[in-house]
Amino acid sequence: MIRSTSRTLVRDLRRHLGETVSVRGWATTLRRQSRMQFVVVRDHTGTAQITHRRRGAGDAVEAALESLTAESAVRITGTVVDNPVVKLGGLELVPHEVEVLNRAEAPLPIDDRTGIEQRLDRRFLDVRRRPEAGLLFAVQTTLEQGMREFAYAAGATEMHTPKLMGAASESGADVFALDYFDRSAYLAQSPQFFKQMAIAAGIDKVFEVGPVFRAEPSFTSRHATEFTGVDVELAWIDGVEDVMSFEERMLAHALAKVAEAHGDAVAERFGTDVAVPETPFPRMTMAEAQEVLRRGGWDPEGAKEDLDPEGERRLAAHVEEETGHEFVFVTHYPATIRPFYHMRSAERPDLTLGFDLLWKGLEITTGAQREHRHDVLLEQAAEKGLGTGPLRDYLDCFRYGCPPHGGFGMGLARVLMVLLGLDSIREAVFLFRGPHRLTP
Repeated sequence: MIRSTSRTLVRDLRRHLGETVSVRGWATTLRRQSRMQFVVVRDHTGTAQITHRRRGAGDAVEAALESLTAESAVRITGTVVDNPVVKLGGLELVPHEVEVLNRAEAPLPIDDRTGIEQRLDRRFLDVRRRPEAGLLFAVQTTLEQGMREFAYAAGATEMHTPKLMGAASESGADVFALDYFDRSAYLAQSPQFFKQMAIAAGIDKVFEVGPVFRAEPSFTSRHATEFTGVDVELAWIDGVEDVMSFEERMLAHALAKVAEAHGDAVAERFGTDVAVPETPFPRMTMAEAQEVLRRGGWDPEGAKEDLDPEGERRLAAHVEEETGHEFVFVTHYPATIRPFYHMRSAERPDLTLGFDLLWKGLEITTGAQREHRHDVLLEQAAEKGLGTGPLRDYLDCFRYGCPPHGGFGMGLARVLMVLLGLDSIREAVFLFRGPHRLTP
């Protein structure tokens, strides 16, 4: 008999039939009968049944198993035995030694019927107890890996930009202010300006995966005050089409990796298929989108310049029905509802060369070709009533030969929401931050 003193993961137990191994995890199901004790132990790779026949007084294994509570951390050393009757992999672990590493208090503060807000209060337990929650973060890791892999192959440089700013970006709205020694500072709403500075610094392609802060008092299922953004900026572009092409190919590459690594598990745990989208994605101007939607009864007064959540859902359903595609780029937004640094159309100066990307009716990305001409930027800032003082460092980048460029910002949690069919962004992050939540 071979004895392993190192940890063996549950998913690897079948490779150790007849051997003595050590499993470490949490006790979940406890069934203690008059003659037998059954305990299910879970680690991050799966669950295994521990089966012990009681021996009565002096049986240390029996005493240790009897003392267990649900979610206690344990180390169990025993022999792996083939048993086709056992539903968990057709095997069991017959214990020789049980060590209770940390006995959990009972009863647990959450159970399978606990609502989301209470589960978020005990998020560490919530994630640990639900395999689908743990799978979410494995999917997130693979998704980010795929996007980075694509960006690296395209020659992009990964940057880490400041999250503390000396001046509120753009209009100064929706920013968090904080004390910074003898003056005020602000949490960055976006790495946008810093990405453009990197382009001006001669770095051809830039991307960043990092935190973004928005002081928006929004209580919807898709808003958060802190989230992870995936930001890309590309230099020397011929037009905004170059930006959209980069994003759709990056997403297709990343989703293919997720499908390969986790497709079966996602289907089992979330009931959704990880479909790899075909490129190019459909494109539709804002004017075309509004025309389609208004024919269907959306905004009959014609008062809305932008798409609201209902409009986004209706448009996505229309595009999927017409093309079979879950994604759609909506382009050429009115300049009145876009930032001053978005380039305007030469043919239609009232429209920007900007876009949103919708996936199954949820906006996951905003992007654009940027205005790179200093004089035009000044005009567009003035048009929106922005003083150039707080923007001085940013605007300075465009005075000395900044090339044409464009990029996008993507919300990572929103992508995960759609990918896994989640109802709320609260489920798509580890520790959610919203207007009423700063803990845990």
